[in-house]
Amino acid sequence: MSSCIRAQAATARCSRRLGQARSAERWAWSGYRGLAWRDLPRRFGTWKTVHDRPRMWSADGTWERILQAVQADADTEGRIDWSLVSVDSTVCRAHQHAAGARKKAPRKPGKRTRPAQHRPDEALGRSRGGPSTDIHLAGDGELRPLALLVTPGQWGDAPQLIPVLERVRIPRPAGGRPRTRPEHLSGDKAYSSRRDRRYLRRRQIGHTIPEPENQRANRQRRGSAGGRPTGFDAAQYTRRNEVERLINKLKIKRAVAMRFDKRAYVFHGTVTLGAIRLWLR
Repeated sequence: MSSCIRAQAATARCSRRLGQARSAERWAWSGYRGLAWRDLPRRFGTWKTVHDRPRMWSADGTWERILQAVQADADTEGRIDWSLVSVDSTVCRAHQHAAGARKKAPRKPGKRTRPAQHRPDEALGRSRGGPSTDIHLAGDGELRPLALLVTPGQWGDAPQLIPVLERVRIPRPAGGRPRTRPEHLSGDKAYSSRRDRRYLRRRQIGHTIPEPENQRANRQRRGSAGGRPTGFDAAQYTRRNEVERLINKLKIKRAVAMRFDKRAYVFHGTVTLGAIRLWLR
């Protein structure tokens, strides 16, 4: 009798895991096409199940843990290019259905705590072009994202450099501290600020960030009080196209190129799922 019970329990666990995997697959399928949930094909089952389960994984951080596990395996095999990590951002237009989220903060299903990626502003900005969301990310030389962050569309790039780099944490399965520091970092003129450069020097991260003309003129006008000229490696900067190509790959997914989710933590999970698919290629 006990062996039958154990067999039934094992079968239930396998079927539950299979159902979870199928829900993730169906969610990814609908996300690439940007379909309304009620328009899912009948072969996928109830649209409510496909909608709720990945949403729950976005709330409890399951997608982030999967991404870290995939990155840890890649780092163990030496498939992460730490020689140059590039940072950049991209604007995603928000659909009209992405607005209108409830003012009351969401909670994790069955718990009283809020989702880890919840933002009071829902990462929805207002500008002349309409509602939008920014995706800030850091990518390695193999066109794969190491960390990402979503903010309102009108937020600048320079203030988000430190938060993005603080999210780069690649676990080491064999033990030890997670790897957080690249050998070199590349960014465009939008990341040229004294605060960011001080942060990179303090962490001993070499960086190639061009200095805008107005900052150069201001530094030269102040003389010796303006500080030393910033270093610039033109050969390293030619590789900055890698992060641009990474963004193009990530935004192939229609649900990433245009935001349909009302909640910021759900959209963050959608972008994280797109990043996972890039790592699994």
